Amino acid sequence: MTTLSPRETTQHITEIWQQHIVPRLIDYIRIPAKSPQFDPDWAARGHIDEAITLAEDWCREQTLAQITVEVIRLEGRTPILLVEIPGSGKSRVLLYGHLDKQPEMTGWDSDKGPWQPLLSGDRLYGRGGADDGYALFAAFAALQVLQEQRITHSRCLILIEACEESGSYDLPHYIDALGERLGQPDLVICLDSGCGSYDRLWLTSSLRGLAAGELSVEILTEGVHSGDASGIVPCSFRIIRQLLARIEDAGSGRILPDGLYAEIPVLRREQARRAGEILGERVFDRFPFVPDARPNTEDPTQLILNRTWRPALTVTGAEGLPPLADAGNVLRSATTLRLSLRLPPTVVGESANALLRQILETNTPYGSRVRFRTTQATSGWDAPPQDDWLTSALDQASQDYFGQSAAYMGEGGSIPFMAMLGERFPTAQFLITGVLGPHANAHGPNEFLHLPTAQRLTACVAAVIADQYRQAASSVGGS
Repeated sequence: MTTLSPRETTQHITEIWQQHIVPRLIDYIRIPAKSPQFDPDWAARGHIDEAITLAEDWCREQTLAQITVEVIRLEGRTPILLVEIPGSGKSRVLLYGHLDKQPEMTGWDSDKGPWQPLLSGDRLYGRGGADDGYALFAAFAALQVLQEQRITHSRCLILIEACEESGSYDLPHYIDALGERLGQPDLVICLDSGCGSYDRLWLTSSLRGLAAGELSVEILTEGVHSGDASGIVPCSFRIIRQLLARIEDAGSGRILPDGLYAEIPVLRREQARRAGEILGERVFDRFPFVPDARPNTEDPTQLILNRTWRPALTVTGAEGLPPLADAGNVLRSATTLRLSLRLPPTVVGESANALLRQILETNTPYGSRVRFRTTQATSGWDAPPQDDWLTSALDQASQDYFGQSAAYMGEGGSIPFMAMLGERFPTAQFLITGVLGPHANAHGPNEFLHLPTAQRLTACVAAVIADQYRQAASSVGGS
């Protein structure tokens, strides 16, 4: 056989997921393997090692000929899992995912929890299942299907890291250390992204960058009676509002500095328009708005461009504000906010943070002590031009396993690994996709993995890997 049988592939993948993957994902969800940024004592606590060991053991238990499974540890860094599957020809495919997780977050339903897996209908609830613990299992299952049907494929490497949610700062060291083993991939498949809906294959065409940091304002050395000081001493919260107004228009949410914008390519505008036509109100009604609340606009295309190619600011945390039960009549000495500024894909994260520091720390109101401390600087990614064979393969796979054509859309989140690989492997093709669709709520409460989508996506990955080899073989034969 030279092509996959959609019927046999669907049947086999369903069996693998139900019998082998879901039970192990349930075990994985129970592990509080928080990323190092959120658990500085990760090495002593051992949860990341536990997650990696679970994945390693599962791989060794499965049927896949001639595989090499290895956990690699560099001193002082989170480990990676590397799975190598021999193939034919000289081309290579690199498949990527991660096993570290975001922190717990509040607001979970009473029958759910971040480390409390719940299988309910076609959803598996719990932290990390969809973002993106499933990736290793899906990649492995795709290759099992190819071997089961005796479909020739290129050499494949599955690389699973444990630092993605902290910005992948450990990963470049592993890429350097594994240089010869990784080689120059012809196709990179990343399963850590989102999907606009669960009824077709969605491909991620771009990823935003991130400039994040802590903005602190100090006006006093200690808190004082508010009745005594208010009207004389400016409130640190008011000062921080003034500083935020240098970055964002509070009425519209528009980011003000021109240096935080980038030109939106014509192709990305067209892809956003088509995605908006497909999704309509689903672009915004997937979010849990309170009654009568509404989005910034109801134009789907503009909302998609807002979350993919325009900067946007979010305040994600605060210090210096006591709980309401402890909030006495005190004019507080200081306020600190954690800022998360999503950036257009082609804006450099380090440059954006430098600009923020200059804007916020210059000419401070009332001579207050203002500091902006960078916590993360991540550049985004814009996919390189896509070869015709890959466009055709993706569309055919979506038709075969979802029953509809594929669609393209940028994502609002960041995957630091993609920008890194784009620079190191400039000739590679990229397939960036995922299962984080409507209401999946990665990083938030009630995160879930939509199992039918994960299974169909697994089949699509297998089909594209098969097509990649045929393309590579025909190119060699034609040259």
